[in-house]
Amino acid sequence: MYRTHSNGELRLKHVGEEVTLAGWVQKTRDKGFMIWVDLRDRYGITQLIFDEERTPKEMVERAKTLGREFVIQIKGEVIERVSKNKNIPTGEVEILVKELTILNKSVIPPFTIEDETDGGDELRMKYRYLDIRRNPVKNNLIFRHKVAMETRKYLSDSGFIEVETPYLIKSTPEGARDFVVPSRMNEGQFYALPQSPQTFKQLLMVGGIDKYFQIVKCFRDEDLRADRQPEFTQIDCEMAFVEQEDILNTFEGLTRHLLKEINGVEVTKFPRMSYDEAIKKYGNDKPDIRFGMEFGELNEVAQHKDFGVFNNAELVVGIAVPGGNAYTRKEIDKLIEWVKRPQVGALGMVYARCNDDGTYKSSVDKFYTQDDLAKWAQVTGAKSGDLICVLSGNADKVRTQLSALRMELAERLGLRKSNEFAPLWVVDFPLLEWDEETERYHAMHHPFTSPKPEDMTLLDTDPGKVRANAYDLVLNGNEIGGGSIRIHDKATQALMLGHLGFTPEQAKEQFGFLMNAFEYGAPPHGGIAFGLDRLVAILGGQETIRDFIAFPKNNSGRDIMIDAPSKIDDQQLDELNLKLDLKKT
Repeated sequence: MYRTHSNGELRLKHVGEEVTLAGWVQKTRDKGFMIWVDLRDRYGITQLIFDEERTPKEMVERAKTLGREFVIQIKGEVIERVSKNKNIPTGEVEILVKELTILNKSVIPPFTIEDETDGGDELRMKYRYLDIRRNPVKNNLIFRHKVAMETRKYLSDSGFIEVETPYLIKSTPEGARDFVVPSRMNEGQFYALPQSPQTFKQLLMVGGIDKYFQIVKCFRDEDLRADRQPEFTQIDCEMAFVEQEDILNTFEGLTRHLLKEINGVEVTKFPRMSYDEAIKKYGNDKPDIRFGMEFGELNEVAQHKDFGVFNNAELVVGIAVPGGNAYTRKEIDKLIEWVKRPQVGALGMVYARCNDDGTYKSSVDKFYTQDDLAKWAQVTGAKSGDLICVLSGNADKVRTQLSALRMELAERLGLRKSNEFAPLWVVDFPLLEWDEETERYHAMHHPFTSPKPEDMTLLDTDPGKVRANAYDLVLNGNEIGGGSIRIHDKATQALMLGHLGFTPEQAKEQFGFLMNAFEYGAPPHGGIAFGLDRLVAILGGQETIRDFIAFPKNNSGRDIMIDAPSKIDDQQLDELNLKLDLKKT
């Protein structure tokens, strides 16, 4: 037996007991006649003591050779500490060591295995197995485990069945790029790794598994934006004989359950907001509603006043920054520079101060009267002491820019509190979106999403106005889940694929298996998929998913610990009947 107790377990009640412990050396303190060693495992730290008066001299000398991260086993007696440490649970006791076994030595680690480490991101990712020993990473992985277990518990108790679906599937042209896998036994043919189990979960509904779930890996070969991973984990769910409201109620329940069991927070309100309203009020389809600063559209009160910048804009829109009138001119100038960064892309920003005496001071005073500026305040909801920030230009671009500014200001003002949770359903998404590059419509979600029944007639006459029977669950400004009611009959699915540019032959080649299944009594069904990585990060009070993944990739999609992706040898290429012809860039 390597250990009788963990290193986070022993208390005063264990004084006098003989114990065996094992773990890693956190640090040593050598006072010459006495040596203390902090022994660590994932449960905590226990202090060991080697005392020349009570410990064999040979063992004391061996203790002096212990270095950081040595793996050791000790046997000894639990004694009460003279100088207690209230910062750790085991701080009232220590172990008088009687036997010491060095199980494995360690070279000096490339960074300190402590909560506040001196290792940078890339270094810690290269030695991730060491990084996991640190409490922040270890605790994040334990936290993720708890979220996954509570998810399984809730769904299982609600009658859902966990079913595994294949990882080697057929490539489809919708969505992001697939990762492809060559087949040795089928020369010249390829599998794809699933971007989601979408078609399989629909087939499970045809198969009569009316409540399915799976915590599953998904894969997307896309250019990595901030805080994305090429492989990620979904809580994938589907239900048969349901309408949208049934799904929303079920997964409100899951979200409430997780917030209560994991965070101890009771959330009762799950407001609904249409996609159009979210874009108009917040500039994006995943608004953070923990704070205000809703958009105020100023075209009617700001245009036709001899200010060409506004007059020539498709949209003039502003927000009221609470307490922003306290900003100095220098601080406002820095804010203007911030919105002009390439990442945001605004050409500039107009502002108006709302003074305590009810007057206004604007950067465009010569074009606008006090009455004009009062109307700006009315539209944006600005009060005395606030600052009105105004952007203008192309409607879609300026909403995106102001949304970025809103979030930045909220961060600076401390309005995005990690211990506050504000869920929101966004519904009534457009079914299709026009792609200027390909000059055709693409599915905003995926080609299996059902149109709103009342909008079906618009598919032929005005497809851009067709709303999807789709919904996203937003938490604290992050989309944590999204889904839809699916198409469940062959004729409608064929019609949808036709509007997406598929010929009947292409539709049959890509999705024939699904459309054939619909001919055998497919029930009405719908579902949702939660991004587990993102959900765990938000519940954990953070927004960086990489911190909650055991072995993440970097921003280039590389695993720098195992050096992947990597080349394969010529023999493997021959077996796969492949030849590399790399284009020079």
